[in-house]
Amino acid sequence: MPVQRRGAAIDIAGLRREYPGTRGSVVAIDHVDLRIAPGEFLCIVGPSGCGKSTLLRILAGLDRQTAGTITVDAAGWVVENAMVFQESGLFPWMSVEANVRFGLDTRGVPRAEANARVEAALKLVGLTRFRNHFPHQLSGGMRQRSAIARAFVTDPGMLLMDEPFAALDAQNRVILQGELVRLWEQTGKTVIYVTHSIEEALLMGDRTVIMTAHPGRIKQVIDVPFPHPRDLLQLSASPEFGKLKLDIWRVLEEEVNRARAEMEK
Repeated sequence: MPVQRRGAAIDIAGLRREYPGTRGSVVAIDHVDLRIAPGEFLCIVGPSGCGKSTLLRILAGLDRQTAGTITVDAAGWVVENAMVFQESGLFPWMSVEANVRFGLDTRGVPRAEANARVEAALKLVGLTRFRNHFPHQLSGGMRQRSAIARAFVTDPGMLLMDEPFAALDAQNRVILQGELVRLWEQTGKTVIYVTHSIEEALLMGDRTVIMTAHPGRIKQVIDVPFPHPRDLLQLSASPEFGKLKLDIWRVLEEEVNRARAEMEK
């Protein structure tokens, strides 16, 4: 699938999400300020419950902020996003091909164009031979490949990913990490990727955002210095990678311990 357009630039300013509760309001995220460049691969790490997924859902339009603004500049294009969750979210009664085509059909894309785009997306993720299979006939890794193809085929301005490989075994996770980076390098999309894994963030991202324990704020943003294209296995074995991973853990450790202490109260 050739590059059609680069991803959107995103400017997040003063973002806050507060939920009403029986014992007072609960603030999920607060004072989040972040600028994301077009075509950037941004990873977000933080302790459980820090609002990473809340931020992603607001960006996807699945939730609304209590305060703050999100400005998306797609260089004149209509802004669209696609989201990939930990579970593939495929429709079990549809084939792989039908699942990948679904977003195009709902947008009214002409059949000939949709056919070409689906064909390219299936080829991109290596599922051409499995186009007529149903989700229950696929491995977990293949289901996630299908979900990624469904996301890319709509040519989104931003691709939002909420721990998409967390449920996979280690071998499939390594394979799909490499495949996702390759797809991103080919298509130039803006990717915002939530993960609990520091290693995954450093292997894939241009920058890593570290969030505080609840309520989620941005504690630090780390530039990842490793150039693209990346050999993920070779990179993970380098001393520079190990040092940066340890440095980020030192920043994150305090927040993880604070989150655990709050849960035990």
